[in-house]
Amino acid sequence: MPNLKKRPENAAPVVLIFDSGVGGLTVFREVASARPDARYVYVADDAGFPYGNQPPDALIKRIVQVIGDAIAAHNPDLIVIACNTASTLALAELRKNFSVPFVGTVPAIKPACARSQTKRIAVLGTRATVSLEYTHALIREFASGCDVILVGSPHLASLAERELSGLPVADAEIAAEIAPCFVDNDGRRTDTVVLACTHYPLLTARFRKLAPWPVEWIDPAPAIARRVADLLHEWKTAAQSAPPQIFFTSGRAPPAPLAAALRSFGFN
Repeated sequence: MPNLKKRPENAAPVVLIFDSGVGGLTVFREVASARPDARYVYVADDAGFPYGNQPPDALIKRIVQVIGDAIAAHNPDLIVIACNTASTLALAELRKNFSVPFVGTVPAIKPACARSQTKRIAVLGTRATVSLEYTHALIREFASGCDVILVGSPHLASLAERELSGLPVADAEIAAEIAPCFVDNDGRRTDTVVLACTHYPLLTARFRKLAPWPVEWIDPAPAIARRVADLLHEWKTAAQSAPPQIFFTSGRAPPAPLAAALRSFGFN
């Protein structure tokens, strides 16, 4: 288990949550609920968004640089990489370069296969996430006896960002992105969809409305929150939680609808 550094007695742990954009807010919400006494810093690399369609080597270099800058600026005790693409691509490099403990986000293929009744599941992620060897290794290890459909969406993360920013997203745009998840063959339908991008739970209500039949949508955030709570379980604090902070690498101020959405997550 990673070693957490020591702070003064009763001081709140500093948890840094990182994503390419605002999708990691779905993870932040669950983690903050599990440890409301912690101090949270959210870093959104909107200057590099979207990650899913970028060359891997350049993206790894960028993620390591942005995380290094965030560590220098905020001195976190624990870092949550609330991004499937960043985790599957760069987590090993991050752990090699920095001593801070990391909690990553990877496709929830094992629980999806365990819970599926029809044994036909879909993994809905960015093109980068579904194409990486890491994801294919998870399938080989945990999906025995399960048919797994990999769906690399080129636009869904951007649609989620638009939705949270108050810009209209047509049903047809979302329906086109999720349609390949739904397979009905040999009397077996897809019954479970892994949300392998933290942006996607922002659209779960739309997914349920537009799905051709009901499925279980698996959000990784609760499992991530449990892992963070486990790592911090010996960290006792009497401190009152400070308001969370959010930083955008572009330096741009969020538009009014996004600012309002951020306030609903507790950010000023």
